[in-house]
Amino acid sequence: MDMKLELVAVPVTDVDRAKDFYVRAGFVADHDHTVSEDVRFVQLTPPGSACSIALGKGLTEMAPGSLDNMQMVVPDADAARADLLERGVEASEVDEQPWGRFVFFADPDGNRWALQELPDWSVGAQTG
Repeated sequence: MDMKLELVAVPVTDVDRAKDFYVRAGFVADHDHTVSEDVRFVQLTPPGSACSIALGKGLTEMAPGSLDNMQMVVPDADAARADLLERGVEASEVDEQPWGRFVFFADPDGNRWALQELPDWSVGAQTG
């Protein structure tokens, strides 16, 4: 049986500020719906990803900023870093490891992300 990760809740303090940040970082704003005064649902998708993130009100009990090391794969860590910087997003230098090249960034609440360029030896390990 296939199981595909579809949506990850990202806990934030200010939904509009977080939405603006992720759109600036290149995520696509799929929709923004206020269900009631207690529930707002904002869905954003990283470019090329089959999995989206959800920001909002009334979606999770996680503390804002508590999401740590969400990881996405990129084809080129240097290009990903350059793109983030051009978009006004603070990003780390490229961190070279035996298991890949990484760039790190955080949203305004401190939710932390890692972008990984897979090493050459892992070619074929990715699935589309």
